[in-house]
Amino acid sequence: MSNKNLQTEIDASYLYGKLAENEDDESIANVFRQMSTIEKSHAVAFAKKENIELESVMRASWRAKTLNMIGRLFGYEYVLGALMDTEKSIASAIISTKKKQSLEISGTEGNHVKILQSILDNQDPVSSTQISKLETKHRSVGGNAIRAAVLGGNDGLVSNFSLVMGIAGATSGNQGVLLAGIAGMLAGALSMSLGEWISVKSSQELYENQMQLEMEELETNPEGEQLELALIYMAKGIPEEQAYQMAVEIMKDKDKAHEVLVKEELGINAEELKGSAMEAAIYSFFLFSIGAVIPVLPFMFTTGLKAVFISIGMSAIGLFLIGAAITLFTGKNVWYSGFRQVVFGLAAAAITYGIGSLIGASL
Repeated sequence: MSNKNLQTEIDASYLYGKLAENEDDESIANVFRQMSTIEKSHAVAFAKKENIELESVMRASWRAKTLNMIGRLFGYEYVLGALMDTEKSIASAIISTKKKQSLEISGTEGNHVKILQSILDNQDPVSSTQISKLETKHRSVGGNAIRAAVLGGNDGLVSNFSLVMGIAGATSGNQGVLLAGIAGMLAGALSMSLGEWISVKSSQELYENQMQLEMEELETNPEGEQLELALIYMAKGIPEEQAYQMAVEIMKDKDKAHEVLVKEELGINAEELKGSAMEAAIYSFFLFSIGAVIPVLPFMFTTGLKAVFISIGMSAIGLFLIGAAITLFTGKNVWYSGFRQVVFGLAAAAITYGIGSLIGASL
């Protein structure tokens, strides 16, 4: 176990502790405290195995502290989403390593989302409503809002930086760069915004149509739907007699039966349909614009090669910060990720600048 993986366990313990401190529901807070204890025990075991003095390394990393700061500012749902994605990555890496070494897959390698559910199921005071609350919190950031924010800003910065450099190459940083940069920012942001709106709206309409069809089937053929429910439970390993009894009980309440059928048969969770398409569109617009405005700013105050160099410098800083931010959910080295992002972004801008220069020279 490397120091990097040991740090991951330490960070997870720290973040679960912070989740517990900021959770109003005591039952869910208790779950987070237990998860913190589990992660700390892992860290202790790994440190002992590697003969590492745990007290010397038992400090949260900048990544964990940054996530905690994001939690304080915007809500700890973001922290939970990032933490669960990390847990999934760790579990996947463990399984992959075991396969390469021809070791037995024990089933305990599963991500801590499952462990959380297991702890919840074994807590008597925890109600199904509280379980749903925890699941909903995780689903609300299931696509990872932090990742969406970072990648949205990256799209805006890289695309508009390349556009601005292309125009600057053709005009030596003088004519039309500012206008082209602002136009590119607005066009890109509006395109991203419209695409996000269409994506969310079409998904909602598709799911709503499927749910309506399921309700019609439930009303016209309740016996068939009851049998489907029983078969679903049997496929999950529930004994046949018990599966049929469960299906009969659920079918006594049509609304409950519809909810279960939609979830089990169609894989749709009604909570996920409550998101606003317009809110997603606005969110996407501003994220893209934040990144896209960076390379344009210098041309608002100056022109020529001076503006070009300032734009390159500001964009390079922005690219590095984006690369560093990506490590919040990848766990990679911040300097490597930051400079990699700078190299790729500058390479794209250099290509468009070169093309712009060639076009400008030929006109």
